Amino acid sequence: MNFYIIIPAHNEASSIGLTLDSLVKQTLQPKRIVVVNDNSTDDTQDIVEGYSAKYSWIQLVNSKSSNEHLPGSKIINAFYKGYETLDEHYDVLCKFDADLIFPTNYLEQLAIHFTADKNIGMAAGFCYIEKNSSWVLENLTRKDHIRGALKAYKKDCFLQIGKLKPSMGWDTVDELLAKFYGWKLVTDASLHVKHLKPTGISYNKASKYLQGEAMYKMRYGFFITLISALKLAYKKGSFSLFKDYIAGYFKAKKDNIDFLVSEKEGEFIRNLRWKGMFNKFKS
Repeated sequence: MNFYIIIPAHNEASSIGLTLDSLVKQTLQPKRIVVVNDNSTDDTQDIVEGYSAKYSWIQLVNSKSSNEHLPGSKIINAFYKGYETLDEHYDVLCKFDADLIFPTNYLEQLAIHFTADKNIGMAAGFCYIEKNSSWVLENLTRKDHIRGALKAYKKDCFLQIGKLKPSMGWDTVDELLAKFYGWKLVTDASLHVKHLKPTGISYNKASKYLQGEAMYKMRYGFFITLISALKLAYKKGSFSLFKDYIAGYFKAKKDNIDFLVSEKEGEFIRNLRWKGMFNKFKS
C-alpha cells in the first residue's frame, strides 16, 4: 500500500527532525514525504534538506505566506503546495503536522485497517501530550474523531469529499462528508502518537472567532452551534471561548459568507449531529 505524506511546517525546527525520524523508521515506509516549508524563519528548511539529501523520497517545497498563525486556510493552502508536486500513484494520502512522533508500526497498522475493510475512508491513532513527565491522552481526542494533526485518507475517499477545504473546520467537515458518502472512520487506540505542541497553543485571538464561523459554514444551525460551542469551550476550560465561537457564528451569518457544504449535505450533517447528541444523552 503506497502512502504519500504531506507535512506543512512553519517554524518547526524544534520538532520536524523528530517527526521525520519517526517516519523514516516505519516498518512500512512511505513512498513519498513532502514537507512544505511555509515561510519559516528558523532552521526548518536546513533540517528538512538534511533528510531530503539522505532519502530520495523526502522532498522540500518552500512556500511564502503570512507569518500569522491562523488555523484552517494557512495550513491547507500549504498542504496544496505539496499536493501539487505529487503524482496519482498513491493508495493513502496523509496530512500530518510537523510536531508528531509516530510509533514505528503506525503506517503498517493503518494499512492493515484499510486493507481489511474497503469501506474505511479515514484512519488514525490517538494523540498524547506530555504532562508532569508522563504522556497522557490529549483531552480533545475522541474515538469518533480523527484529529487534524494526523489525517490519513484512502484515495477514493479523499477525492469524493472534494479534497480538503481551506477553512477553519476543514478537519471536521472532511469526516462529515466522508460519512455522507458512506465511508467509515477508524481510530486505533493502540497507536500512541506523541503530540509535541498541543492543539491551539499558538492560535491568536482573531482565530478564535473562526471556530464559530466554521460551524455556520458547515450549516450546523444555531442550536447545534450553541451546544457544540459550549462543549468545546468546556473542554478547553474557557467560557470566553464560548462567547468568541457564538460571536463568530453570528458574524458569519450577518456577512452571509459561503457555506462549505450543499443544502443536502448540511441536512445530513444536522441529522447526524442531533443523532449523536441524543445517543450520548441516552447513554
